Amino acid sequence: MDAKTLAGMIDHTLLKPEATSAQIETLCTEAMQYRFASVCVNGMYVPLAVEKLRGSAVKVCTVVGFPLGAMHTSAKAYEAKIALDHGATEIDMVLSVGDIKSENISAVHHDIASVVAECQLKGAICKVILETCLLTDQEKVIACRVCMDAGADFVKTSTGFSTGGATVNDVRLMRQTVGGTIGVKASGGIRNLATALAMIDAGANRLGVSAGVAIINELSGGQAHGGDGY
Repeated sequence: MDAKTLAGMIDHTLLKPEATSAQIETLCTEAMQYRFASVCVNGMYVPLAVEKLRGSAVKVCTVVGFPLGAMHTSAKAYEAKIALDHGATEIDMVLSVGDIKSENISAVHHDIASVVAECQLKGAICKVILETCLLTDQEKVIACRVCMDAGADFVKTSTGFSTGGATVNDVRLMRQTVGGTIGVKASGGIRNLATALAMIDAGANRLGVSAGVAIINELSGGQAHGGDGY
């Protein structure tokens, strides 16, 4: 895989609560230089990211119901609407983990479908974070199926803020469950090229990483790239 192809699969991510506006601006600059798929930032920074990335091909992604997923569905839908109104074009929402574990599948479906509906009004992508480290394999399969039924565009492994991140086994299971119907995003703990490529080999077609620059430089022999330099 060449650097340009890999970069196009990366959501360049900074979701730490202490992230500053200067750090978000740097994130956006790097995303344009390396031609990442998107930047993924907290909702408060969506307007800044939209402004910094104006005129570029890099998308603005933000998180909804993050990181617990345990708020009311109407709050998630409204949070998504605000982010989309401010220019975000990709939403990564957190699944209601407690409802999955309680086998309250109708509530999970409604929760996802409510955010999907907001995304579809704006032609935006909706990814659903399962928080796989908290689920059994059976619950992961059920969650993936509900995401497909509710119209999600991707299933995603992790927030990166719980007890574990992406694993090859989870990505493989998710891809086997959704087939080629929707995307699979691996996130959480992907810090080097070998791990990134393992996730892709298991079936991921998007990666959420904060180490995107280091990963691309590792692939390209440590040479930074920009413009048409790939």
